[in-house]
Amino acid sequence: MGRIVVDVMLKPEILDPQGQAVARALPRLGFDHITEVRQGKRFVLTVDGEVTEDDLAQARDAAERLLSNPVIEDVVSVRAEASATTGATSEASATSGASA
Repeated sequence: MGRIVVDVMLKPEILDPQGQAVARALPRLGFDHITEVRQGKRFVLTVDGEVTEDDLAQARDAAERLLSNPVIEDVVSVRAEASATTGATSEASATSGASA
């Protein structure tokens, strides 16, 4: 069984109160060099067999149409997850043109 990972992040212009709260808490825990935190969502989709280019295309479509809210979020990556035996990851950028 193959797995596809979809990462979704808030658009840069959207306020991120959860990320801001984490950023404020980090120095209290001794993490002094982290200057900004943005929170996002990760979806893991399982497909029968190995992940194909068609599977990735369908996952990109699902990410744009269902898994993200295009008004406030960008799909930043859609990629096949590395198998435990190979350690390799195949990445295909989402069609939104967003950067990570």
